[in-house]
Order: sequence, then C-alpha cells, then structure tokens
Amino acid sequence: MSETLLETRGFHVKDQAAKELLETVGRMFLTGYAYAVEARHPQDAEERLEELPTRFKGFAYEGAGMGFAVLDGMPFGHRHHVADFLRGRAADHVYMVYVGIGWAMARLPRFRWPSSARTDPLLRWLVLDGYGFHQAYFKTDKYVHGQGVDENFPWPAEGPRGYTANALDQGIGRAMWFVGGTDPQVVADMIDKFPRHRRGDLYSGAGLAATYAGGVTEDELRLFRDRAGQHAGLVAQAGAFAAEARVKAGLHVPHTALATRVFCDLEPEPAAQLTQDLRPAPPIVDGDVPAFETWRQSITARFVHQEGVSS
Repeated sequence: MSETLLETRGFHVKDQAAKELLETVGRMFLTGYAYAVEARHPQDAEERLEELPTRFKGFAYEGAGMGFAVLDGMPFGHRHHVADFLRGRAADHVYMVYVGIGWAMARLPRFRWPSSARTDPLLRWLVLDGYGFHQAYFKTDKYVHGQGVDENFPWPAEGPRGYTANALDQGIGRAMWFVGGTDPQVVADMIDKFPRHRRGDLYSGAGLAATYAGGVTEDELRLFRDRAGQHAGLVAQAGAFAAEARVKAGLHVPHTALATRVFCDLEPEPAAQLTQDLRPAPPIVDGDVPAFETWRQSITARFVHQEGVSS
C-alpha cells in the first residue's frame, strides 16, 4: 500500500483532498488485486468487490483484472481466470478489467502474456492503455519526465503495429492525471512538453482520468479543456468513454456528471449512449487504422464543432 502514497511516488500534491482521493484510488486498486489472487473462484472476489464504495469500485475491478491476469500468467493451474471473471458481474466493468490486464503484462515475462487472439478485437487496445499507465506510474522519470517510448511493442499480434504507441500514450496520459495530482495546470504543462504528435493521445488519457477519477472543480475542468486547445475534442471523446464505463457499471457519481457537462456539454447518460451509437459493428476487422481508433475519431468528430468545445 505504501507504493500508492504520493510522497513515495514523488507526485505533485495539489491539496489534501486530491491527495486523499488519489491514494484511496491506489488502495482500492490493490484491494481488488488482493481479492482476486485470494479467491478460490472469481465469484468469491466478485462478492467482495460489490461491497466496496461506488466511487472506487471500478478501480477495484481494475485491480482484480490485473490479479486474475497474473494468475493466468503463472506456470501452474489454468489460464482462463480472466475469462471466467468476465462471465459474471465483471462484464459490466469490462473496460476496467482490460486495463488491469495491461498492468499484469507489465509485471509478467513476455512469454507469459495473454494471447491477443483471445481478447475482444475492439477493446484489446485498452490493455495497452493499462500497460502505459503502469509504466508512467512506476517509471515516471522515464515515461513522463523523460517522454520515453516503447519501440516496436510486440502486442497485440493482430492489427496495425504502428498504433501501439498511440494506445500506450493514452495510458501514459491517464497516469499523468495522477502524477500531476489532479492539478490541470501541472498536467497540461507536462503534456505540452511532449512532441506535438503525442499530445492528442496524452490529453485524451488525462481527460478520461479527470472524468472517471475526478479531483477537480468545474473551473479546473474548464481550464484543462481550454489548455487542450485543438485536442479538446479528444478530451470530450475521453470524457464520453469514462461516462460509458461508469454508466455501464451503474457507478454514478457527481464528478463524472460535472466533467461530461464541461467536456461534452452532455449529461453522463447521453454521453455514454453516444459511444454505443457509434460503436463499430461486428465483425471487427482492423485495417491500417484499428476499429478502436475509428471509433474514437467518430466520437471526437461529434464534439469538435459542438458549442463549448474547441475545434
């Protein structure tokens, strides 16, 4: 648990409330991880996860996703813990579970990574989001301050290999919301130090974290949206994704509604519905641009010319 303390990580402390929020998120993630690795069956973990506070339950499911993915990567037992987990209530938290798989990959040797062929062809890029978050969270000097990249990332086997850097950056940007202590000025300043071609994905990731995790006032959300400038549409897209993750799981909280109003000019439910209205229809077959990115671009396009969102 001490590894989640902002002082341990060397992250920016905006104020005591933000500090407590981010450290609670870390504790809940590790709580979910523990529930998973201690469980005899995914249902046992599920019952304990459902008892956690609404605001933090999604983070615990993310941690449980990591835990079950680690068990799948062990050289004993079976390799379908995650699949079994997703047959239960975790199906409503599928986005968070996929992110958790990426955390597990960051801790497992590559030959123990899950087969990408066994993941959802649309959502598998969220695994890389989780991997990127882990690297930025635990190797902050390299991936945030040093703007490091993982060249020729070997996963997934399917889909355009060139998109892996974009998916990783979405996770790095999400982690930067934590590194910056939910301070929009600090986070935007860090993002603006990156090469221009990376900033869109980074702003998107941070916008998702701002919507899902919170920790900011309405004025701070407006500041972050304005700092995103030409990437404000991507911040709105990420806000809609975050709303869908919370709405699908029934985890309604006031700060998500505040963020979708600022970023998307919508309440969480219609923002979430927009993501489903534009979701690519199966079968999902990636071309030069993966279906996941086409989905993101379609959502972004709906916001770019909308009043209140910068183009």
